[in-house]
Amino acid sequence: MIEPKDNPARKSGSPSNERDLEEVRLRQQAIGVKLRHMFDEVVNEPVPDEFLEILRRADQGASAKEGQ
Repeated sequence: MIEPKDNPARKSGSPSNERDLEEVRLRQQAIGVKLRHMFDEVVNEPVPDEFLEILRRADQGASAKEGQ
């Protein structure tokens, strides 16, 4: 979690300190929303045909070795 830098002139619970904490929370929330959106985009991308072919060949090779 990101904490605002300590400033000795500010007292805990002061309105200014509370605004700083709220700003930090809002930034963290926005970052979380963006990260979830990016993750969802990656998860929903189709798997390239070339990669699927590599996986098929690997599965066939593993099946052939088990049958020996």
